[in-house]
Amino acid sequence: MSNNSINWVCKYIVLTLSLSAMFLVIGATIFTIAGRLNPSPDGDEGTLAHLFQIAILLLLPSGIAFIFTADWRRPKKVAKNLILPAVAVVVAFSVLYYMEYMY
Repeated sequence: MSNNSINWVCKYIVLTLSLSAMFLVIGATIFTIAGRLNPSPDGDEGTLAHLFQIAILLLLPSGIAFIFTADWRRPKKVAKNLILPAVAVVVAFSVLYYMEYMY
């Protein structure tokens, strides 16, 4: 596989994982506010939290692979491909912070 094809695959993996993490947190927040999802009193975070943690954990190796296989002769294209995943991760952690400390 060439660097371009590895980079293309990693770009979509990073995008998918970051959007998945964001939608998991937003979905859990909506269900919690609506009363359909009640946090466990014994401290277990539940399946949605574990899926979020796995998505964030898998972002690290795929993001590193994306960065190392990127064509740095075109840094604007590399940055453009990272904007949406970065925004999704910031939104996910912002909502998570809000639900943990403000709600």
